Amino acid sequence: MRNRSWTDEATELLRVGEGFRLSDVDAGSHPGYGGDKESGEKDLAEGTEALGELQERLFAVGDAGDSVLLILQAMDTAGKGGIVRHVVGGVDPQGVELAAFKAPTEEERAHDFLWRVEKRLPQPGFIGVFDRSHYEDVLIGKVRALASAEEIERRYDAINEFEARVVASGTRIVKVMLHISPEEQKDRLMERLERPDKHWKYNPGDVDERMLWPQYMAAYQAVFDRTSTAHAPWYVVPADSKWYARLAVQELLLAALEDIDPQWPAADYDVEAEKKRLAAS
Repeated sequence: MRNRSWTDEATELLRVGEGFRLSDVDAGSHPGYGGDKESGEKDLAEGTEALGELQERLFAVGDAGDSVLLILQAMDTAGKGGIVRHVVGGVDPQGVELAAFKAPTEEERAHDFLWRVEKRLPQPGFIGVFDRSHYEDVLIGKVRALASAEEIERRYDAINEFEARVVASGTRIVKVMLHISPEEQKDRLMERLERPDKHWKYNPGDVDERMLWPQYMAAYQAVFDRTSTAHAPWYVVPADSKWYARLAVQELLLAALEDIDPQWPAADYDVEAEKKRLAAS
């Protein structure tokens, strides 16, 4: 059901494997896809139909089935919101659970960093989306020295154990880092300043974070080195082209759902008898 315009499997091309270096990834590239923006937008629309059917089948199975968790991490303006709207937003919203993790509350800080995350895991039959996630605790936590080096190391191991348990319980985890270049981010931030309808999306703190770009890239590299595992690998999606990033994430979701291959549940009643009853009513 996946789009045939892909020349290679996105799950293989974008996967973080042994020897991966984030610095080698061109944020403006379109690995594995042979088309352009026009064909990409057409393919995205076609993929939405396939994704919608698979999601409906997953939801129909309900408690007896699996679930999918899409984790989105990125620097600001990389397009997480666009993924939610244009990729996940194309399926039935009743089968989607979205969690946008902000700075932890006082109550959340009183618990281990995974406490608030575990409460938002998707139920069986659902697609869950984390707009930022527990990885903030080893990204901002590392760059801004919000935790000691020893605590950051502990968190890597805790994340691996947590995700292994989640996968074993029947949830497919799709971890995506949307990789934007600092030049493209600068353009997108400037657009927010130049358009009054975008002012609400601008945060002066984003410029402060830009000043720490090398540190963040190093923190992401450490995340990939420590937490891209066989059961929950990372995928790095070049994101300077919004259309490509959306298409690539859709492809990764399609691959996860096709692997689950949810089937329509059989009727727990006599279909022919119900047809006769309905006809006579």
